[in-house]
Amino acid sequence: MNPLLNPIVWSVILLMGLSIARMNVVLALLCAALVAGIGSGLNLENTLAAFGDGLGGGANIALSYALLGAFAVAIARSGITEWLAARIIARLGRAPAPDQLRLIRTLLLTVLLAAAIMSQNLVPIHIAFIPILVPPLLEVMHQLRLDRRLAACVLTFGLITPYMVLPVGFGSIFLHTQLGPSLAKAGLEIPKGELPLAMLLPAAGMVVGLILAFIRYRKPRDYRPVELPGEEQHASLSPRNVIVAAIALAAALALQLYSDSIILGALVGFLVFTAGGVVPWRESQDAFTQGVKMMSLIGFIMIAANGYAAVVGASGQVPVLVESVTSGLQSPPLAAALLLLLGLFVTLGIGSSFSTIPIITTLYVPLCLALGFSPLATAALVGSAAALGDAGSPASDSTLGPTAGLNADGQHDHIRDTVIPTFIHYNLPLIAAGWLAAMVL
Repeated sequence: MNPLLNPIVWSVILLMGLSIARMNVVLALLCAALVAGIGSGLNLENTLAAFGDGLGGGANIALSYALLGAFAVAIARSGITEWLAARIIARLGRAPAPDQLRLIRTLLLTVLLAAAIMSQNLVPIHIAFIPILVPPLLEVMHQLRLDRRLAACVLTFGLITPYMVLPVGFGSIFLHTQLGPSLAKAGLEIPKGELPLAMLLPAAGMVVGLILAFIRYRKPRDYRPVELPGEEQHASLSPRNVIVAAIALAAALALQLYSDSIILGALVGFLVFTAGGVVPWRESQDAFTQGVKMMSLIGFIMIAANGYAAVVGASGQVPVLVESVTSGLQSPPLAAALLLLLGLFVTLGIGSSFSTIPIITTLYVPLCLALGFSPLATAALVGSAAALGDAGSPASDSTLGPTAGLNADGQHDHIRDTVIPTFIHYNLPLIAAGWLAAMVL
């Protein structure tokens, strides 16, 4: 079968095309699922049934994001983040020298990068920090005339690159829970300590992409004055608010780490703000609603993405696609390039590198071994193929998270300002670096 006729290929092309054309991503995912299912031979009833069965997988994370939005609004109403932003803005208001502006800009981006990296390992809360930390800093970005596309690239880099090479937190899940066992199940045993080595070159490709993003988006970009939901109702900063906020943040973090539940952590944090009077009881419903509105789109996209992934699995077309592309291949360099592109297509649709690994490993490993790739080269190919698309997918939490923070005032488009920039600056260098790793390891 011609791979260009494979319904999975057309469904991903349709998903990206409709998203770029500004169709709502949820509707685009549903249309792509119908193409993938019906094009694979499933009837409409079975396609919708598979889509419906997969929706439940995204419900937990959707509720998590809704509660995180409420928690973020509560933190904003405490006045702490607003006070910190105001201090920076006051410094900017004294007409600082260009060198000082560059220093503040660099420090701001460094804070975002450090927070994103630590969210993967040191404090493994993934994108939970973004709706809390980023919205109050939007006014600072406005004053600095910072291009938010650069901020999106910085956040996405910090959300993806650490799990590729650091075997702690989410990196431990990616390398030791997903990649290693999946390779072993396919007949390729690799010591745990060697898996990060296999991903070093692909991670270097991500670093190159980050450098290119700094060059591409270095010019100033203007936005309207920032107005955040509920901003007019923020409480003034007081010692009581500081204490309540500290307790709420500590309780939310401790419970999230203890129970591995973002839902429980965000819920308790919001209740602490309410009990402490930062969010008065009579206004708690309004604050909660504002938070849910801020994060609702992400939740619906993640739910729909799980439905799409279920249809792709039910279609049985991924093995057919791999077989049609790699059948008769005798050239390792060409095979490596094609396998990376296939991984990109799969992850772009599903939106999760972690979910992509089990799908592609059983297909990739036998082919790589037959073509003479070393164990490390095979691991690098599989890991890179899975990571491809995590940046640049409309349904990936690595792009949805940055959009949730940067679009809090409605001035950052998910597709044009997050998805397309991260796709260009990370997927292209990662393909090159993953291919190079497969050739030299």
